[in-house]
Amino acid sequence: MSDLLSQEEINALLQGREEGESGSAGVENLLEPAEQDAIGEVSNISMGAAATSLSTLVNQKVTITTPRVSIVDWDGFVAQHTAPYVTVQLSYKEGLEGNNILVLLEEDAKVITDLMMGGDGTNISEELNDLHLSAISEAMNQMIGASATALSSMFKKKIDILPPVAAKIDLQNEKPDAVYTDDHFIEVDFSIKIGDLIDNTLSQIYPLAFAKEVIETFMEHKKMHEETEKKVVSASQSASVPAASTPQPIPQINYTAQVPHQPSASIYSQPVEVQPAQFQNFEMASFMQQKENIDLIMDVQLEVTVELGRTKRSIKDILELAPGSIIELNKLSGEPIDILVNGKIVAKGEVVVIEENFSIRVTEILK
Repeated sequence: MSDLLSQEEINALLQGREEGESGSAGVENLLEPAEQDAIGEVSNISMGAAATSLSTLVNQKVTITTPRVSIVDWDGFVAQHTAPYVTVQLSYKEGLEGNNILVLLEEDAKVITDLMMGGDGTNISEELNDLHLSAISEAMNQMIGASATALSSMFKKKIDILPPVAAKIDLQNEKPDAVYTDDHFIEVDFSIKIGDLIDNTLSQIYPLAFAKEVIETFMEHKKMHEETEKKVVSASQSASVPAASTPQPIPQINYTAQVPHQPSASIYSQPVEVQPAQFQNFEMASFMQQKENIDLIMDVQLEVTVELGRTKRSIKDILELAPGSIIELNKLSGEPIDILVNGKIVAKGEVVVIEENFSIRVTEILK
């Protein structure tokens, strides 16, 4: 039996090789480099806003790095994600139509929920339950809500989402709820750090159809933005640079002495109309109006102080004070005392005793 291959076998091998090469090239051509950059930039803006929102929820510093975009199939994705994971399905209801999924480690989900519940992020020993899933759904709702707001601002249109749905999933045996009809999808990986507790990878999965829609929206916005910038630059240049074909006149300088302007006599000869000055009438109605305005502050409380007198002493004298010590004041016995309102002297009076209480009889009102 000959070891040489027949021409038919050689043709079959060549055909198989060509099919394999074309299939590989087809995978690489699912997204052009510019389109991969676009989906990466959109994801970067989204996660930047989401990180700020998550930082507020967990009261920790949250850092999400620049995304890494790749095209993978499900088997390849599962081979790289063997640990227990939590998936969060995100569905857009306005502005964009489609789904994408966030995939994070189960332990990271427990840390985030523990921080949200007031813990220190270390109470992650118990099994993941419905309470954890509800908390992580709320966290993602806040994060993707902030992300949608950022996209709305970028795309200049309203973008809204449905409440996210979190689920614990075994990636080895089942796919997420979102249906992926294509053999390949877009994977965007972020490095996420939360304080000293989390330093792992957060993955975002885009179906090809939804990724194309996001990229198309981004490209349209980018094109409109570039056209607007060109118009602004063109208008600025045309306004600041004079046309080359239009000659500009050379300014002529005349060295002529200027004589101060003398007003003509006709100005002073013109008649001037003089009217008598008019003053406001002080009527009783206006006085009553002022009185009503004063009534508005009649209930304001003021501090009233009675000052018997004053004196100055050295620190040594103050330290030598003891029960029974006598301090002489600057007022004589029987001299009127001062009555102060809010620290200002308004009257003088004398001390009297009424029913065993000291009182002050006002003797003079100061103006």
